[in-house]
Amino acid sequence: MLSKVSESKMHAVRWILVIGWLILIVSLFYDPITHILTDPNNLASPLRDNHECILVQGDRCVPEKAYPIGTRIFWGMILPAAVFIVFVFGHETWRRICPLYFLSQIPRALGLKPRLNIENNQWLIRNHFYLQFFLLFLGLNSRILFINSTRWVLGLFLIATILSAITVVFLYGGRSWCHYVCPFGAVQTVFTGPRGLLGSSAHQAPAKSITQSMCRTVDKSTGQEKSACIGCKSPCMDIDSEKAYWNQLQKPGRKFLQYGYLGLAIGYFIYYRLYSGNFDYYFSGVWTYDNSLFALWKPGFYINNQSIAIPKIAAVPLTLGLSIIVCYYSCHKLEKVYRGYLKHKYPEISSQQVLHRVFTIITFLAFNAFFVYGGRPEILRLPMVLQLLFNGLIVLVSTIWLVRNWKRSAEQYQKESLTHSFRRQLQRLPINIEQFLNGRSLDKLKADELFILAEILPQFSERGRHYVYRWMLEEALAEKCTSSEQSLAYLTSIRQRLGLEDEEHYQILSAISSERPELIYPQQSEKTTETQTLPTKLKKLQEPPNSGCAETQIRRKKR
Repeated sequence: MLSKVSESKMHAVRWILVIGWLILIVSLFYDPITHILTDPNNLASPLRDNHECILVQGDRCVPEKAYPIGTRIFWGMILPAAVFIVFVFGHETWRRICPLYFLSQIPRALGLKPRLNIENNQWLIRNHFYLQFFLLFLGLNSRILFINSTRWVLGLFLIATILSAITVVFLYGGRSWCHYVCPFGAVQTVFTGPRGLLGSSAHQAPAKSITQSMCRTVDKSTGQEKSACIGCKSPCMDIDSEKAYWNQLQKPGRKFLQYGYLGLAIGYFIYYRLYSGNFDYYFSGVWTYDNSLFALWKPGFYINNQSIAIPKIAAVPLTLGLSIIVCYYSCHKLEKVYRGYLKHKYPEISSQQVLHRVFTIITFLAFNAFFVYGGRPEILRLPMVLQLLFNGLIVLVSTIWLVRNWKRSAEQYQKESLTHSFRRQLQRLPINIEQFLNGRSLDKLKADELFILAEILPQFSERGRHYVYRWMLEEALAEKCTSSEQSLAYLTSIRQRLGLEDEEHYQILSAISSERPELIYPQQSEKTTETQTLPTKLKKLQEPPNSGCAETQIRRKKR
């Protein structure tokens, strides 16, 4: 949604958020003011607690008291707001305002070049979903055991996170922290799905666009924005989130992340009930200042009015781990049942599409489950009317998101990504196609309408069909959307619509090879470019890549 906002404006927004975040961190170590707002005797404050005593494990009372609100603001307001922004406005909005991303780019701002090439760390590239999930699991355990209620520990945790992000970017550059390490990056993957509710569609942007949250900077000489991407990941979620979604849908760890996150979220919130013996403990928010949580060796469970002699330091990972395992295998079983049902009723449906629909259901459930608990201590302080409106808003936006993404498919995405190219080739035909469109122009036709139009093209001359197909193939090869080896599969849908056979594809490819060999053998052309002058190379590097195939072009520029 914010992809079109200028980088200079977003830079100012990030500065404001970073300053606010740093003030919050400082307040976790020294805050002589905000306890006034939570003083039970301050009847004018909307932030004071409205309870006398919250029982924990049947015999300990957490009384009302005045306390600084730093931990409460971070866990009860900032974190739920971040999840809501990602789900509704898309990851592109969060990535452009994220203060941690902004601070992680300090090495680039200082002109420091990456020390290592991320492509050499194939373990990280292959297993980053597992790593991010493990760090998320570790972080939630630490929250319950150490961080939630102890201000200085939360402060140290946030500082350590900032330093970790800076270090990763110092080593690998780009957004390597966001893509491969950041635990919240895993949360974004789960909640974004193929596209956020109000996110933009990068694959339908005009050629040479700077899309979504692509790394960008402002050229001081011209004042124009230009791409600052170094190709730290392909496909890149910041350039085209839906392309990344379909490419990574069946990647190792992706399913575990999707199913495991739901179990992790449920286990995290359930543990407060298993620990205290009631739901009041969590919903009151006293856990944000109940320092007794630091008692790691006291009983970690209180069930049926009985303490269970499992220390809290073991009870927390046990609860979260079991919740993850149960949820993963339950979702996996439901996936198999649903897959069997769809294969029986709709034999043509692909395994990828089945998995997408299951993921979509899980995301819908995870979002609603999160807001049953996430931020709830603050929401319960609102008037009942506002609480009901908020609950209705959560159900409404999640339902719209579900309906919008339910029938989404990789085939539909690819069809839409070819729309601009196909429309341009139709406009080049020596035929006035618009005379058959009842006053509508080709620019106004949607992807499905254009492909329906393609079905009538076989009625034109064979030369016209070959003309359209060749131009689309040449454009795809030139922009590095595909290679000569993969082009047959890449253009399958448009070839079928044009009524062309696979053999004709190879004939056209052979003709291109004779006339434009640099498209078929790009390595040779790259060697030729090495003899270009330095000004020519710099000019090409400053050109923003085409939105649909940007990652490939950027990797080529790196070499």
